Amino acid sequence: MTQPDLILRNASFPDGRTAQDVAVLDGKIIAVQPSLPASAPEEIDCQGYLLSPPFVDPHFHMDATLSYGLPRVNESGTLLEGIALWGELKPLLTADALIERALTYCDWAVAKGLLAIRSHVDTSDASLLAVDALLEVKKQVAPYIDLQLVAFPQDGVLRSKGGVENLKRALDKGVDVVGGIPHFERTMAEGAASVKLLCEIAAERGKLVDMHCDESDDPLSRHIETLAFEAQRLGLQGRVNGSHCTSMHSMDNYYVSKLLPLIAESGVSVIANPLINITLQGRHDTYPKRRGMTRVPELMAAGVNVAFGHDCVMDPWYGMGSGDMLEVAHMGLHVAQMTSQKGIRQCFDAVTVNAAKVMHLEGYGIAQGCDASFVLLQARDAVEAIRLRANRLKVWKNGKLLAETPEVVARLRVDGRPGETGFCLPGSSK
Repeated sequence: MTQPDLILRNASFPDGRTAQDVAVLDGKIIAVQPSLPASAPEEIDCQGYLLSPPFVDPHFHMDATLSYGLPRVNESGTLLEGIALWGELKPLLTADALIERALTYCDWAVAKGLLAIRSHVDTSDASLLAVDALLEVKKQVAPYIDLQLVAFPQDGVLRSKGGVENLKRALDKGVDVVGGIPHFERTMAEGAASVKLLCEIAAERGKLVDMHCDESDDPLSRHIETLAFEAQRLGLQGRVNGSHCTSMHSMDNYYVSKLLPLIAESGVSVIANPLINITLQGRHDTYPKRRGMTRVPELMAAGVNVAFGHDCVMDPWYGMGSGDMLEVAHMGLHVAQMTSQKGIRQCFDAVTVNAAKVMHLEGYGIAQGCDASFVLLQARDAVEAIRLRANRLKVWKNGKLLAETPEVVARLRVDGRPGETGFCLPGSSK
């Protein structure tokens, strides 16, 4: 074996393997095995901590991120007020401010080991200011974040004037994925027509599809069924995603028993956004109050690829968030009641390998030939990583160290009880 330039030793992997060594050369993994009989100029002892491929956020809105409070706060907390508030903010946007906020968020993301993001970008404004700004951001962050953009007609591709033409112009500029929002069109029929139209545009241009689909408490919002049909009709299996699908939370069980096999057969993936789904949904309920997240364990059991997205961070829809995909997984397992060991690991997969599959990321994973992009977590396995929202000790992209955080160690008092500060850094005199 050619001498590596980096070896990570004694790492644990999310699949349960322990005491593994990973050899890296020129930004690629050249070997993975226990007790690798090789040396390198740089060797790092992982001390049995969890080495994971990077976190992936397959559903985000980077054009709105960090705009919380501009021009006002969403007082009702509803999806519709958020959309209205975004409409008030759009005329006030400048490219420079949008780029600055997005780049700040990307710095947060890297520190959290989040190195791939699919961001929807609003195409409803004929100026396409947000599109041009995020294309610039994509160029600037390319060395350290895989940023994939979705042409998203926030106001409805058929409902808004020039919606179709604006979306096509965004694709012409270099936007990667065709988006939509069928449940926000004027009627159910118009929503179904928009799904058909947008999938045809994607098929014609060889693009992926990612639609905001049935982000509603209305059990009769069933555009996911149309999306699955169009994916099959147009031969788009494996290239289409339905995001949110929160109406499935409220659907009749018999109908869902028919729907799940259709989604699986069509190869359509689903993205749930736990933090945002439980915040925006059920706002019109008294009690019992629905929490709205789609049927994650049932979709997984049916063979559907399910991922989790962050969706929003400090924007018109959500005033919280920090770019931490372990927080997303932590909330997801609680809402979906996936508290078995298997279920918790599935939630870790939902923010790593499943999300990477949605984005069609190449070279993702920890295996020979994959990109040497990892995050070293201060946890022994995936379950502990989610429980602790584990410290990101080191983050690499293609073999280059991007970020690191000192290890924290629990400090015990002489009597064996936790000290008042809880944690101290190694070597601290305290």
